[in-house]
Amino acid sequence: MSLRNWPLAALALTAALAIGSQASAADAKRTPRELASFSVLQSPSTAEAQKQAQAWLQSVGKTDEASQKAFTAIWAADRPLLDKVADTLTLGDATAAKLLAEARDYQSPAPTQTPSVLKDLKLPAFYRANLALAYAKTLSGRRVFEEVLEAIKVAKPEQVVDPAAYFFYKAVAEHTLMLKQEANDSIARLLDDVIDAPERYRMVGALMHFDMLTWQDKDLGWIARKMSVIKDRLEITRGGKKTQQMQKEVLVRLDEMIKEMENQQKSQCQGANGGNCPPGSPGQPGPANGNQPSSPAGESQLPSAPPGSGTIDPKRLKDLADVWGTLPEKERAKAMLELTRDMPAKYREAIEIYLKQISARSSEGR
Repeated sequence: MSLRNWPLAALALTAALAIGSQASAADAKRTPRELASFSVLQSPSTAEAQKQAQAWLQSVGKTDEASQKAFTAIWAADRPLLDKVADTLTLGDATAAKLLAEARDYQSPAPTQTPSVLKDLKLPAFYRANLALAYAKTLSGRRVFEEVLEAIKVAKPEQVVDPAAYFFYKAVAEHTLMLKQEANDSIARLLDDVIDAPERYRMVGALMHFDMLTWQDKDLGWIARKMSVIKDRLEITRGGKKTQQMQKEVLVRLDEMIKEMENQQKSQCQGANGGNCPPGSPGQPGPANGNQPSSPAGESQLPSAPPGSGTIDPKRLKDLADVWGTLPEKERAKAMLELTRDMPAKYREAIEIYLKQISARSSEGR
């Protein structure tokens, strides 16, 4: 192994050791049948995969010269093994060709259920399993993660030509959908069981695992992840009851955080002042200096930002949301910069989506 690649391998090894202890504990709860399914997995050689693909192509009657010439061109190209198999399936079967073409078309509606062809047990396992994985891989690029998991369910890792891709795309979908335990299980299989998993898969799998170690329930990170899922669903036009319920969960949690902050500030104030909070404190009307303002603040006035605290005050977030729809673009950008100072970049988009939704909801209520 080259010195340049050593840090990646070390990180993957660290993740494998960390996850391995979790997997061992989980094994004690698994049934003998489940444990028996765990084995060393490896992609077939290119020659073996080509042999299987050619046998399938001949079984569907594609033995003419044109088909064979196209098949040879597919396998002569420098492309991933799964892509070569997928191209062979589209060459030999119109249903497979249509299915993958629709999945690759970003202008077509996102699927809402698993195609029946993938669930047809009468079809050869080579065809069904590899088509399902190729379909799931394509949908992953469109962030249609629920259907990624549904498609992968119809196949077994032992049936596909790329078991590393099977566990990688499964883990990515589970991680994005906040299915922590399932994602950790998939990452463990990727790191422990697939002996020829690409370094990039192992690296990303390790990073996803380390990311999940920091997850806490119902904190700001949870809200950001939830908002990301909502954003994905809205982009594929899934604004139905499930998405609305997720939005409600986020808004309820933010309201709870605001109340928790206000109660904490009120408690601190009462403890420090014998229960006599000055005007302007939580629970007390009027500004902090006890004077009434000479004129009301304009709608575009922004709340001040704490200097580099690294956290977001939920009350400030709500105050900003109330005026978000009235702010010019320049002021919004400035406010977002102040609001997310010292915060991970991934939170910015989720917070901005929240502000827009709260602003829209406020406008509808007027």
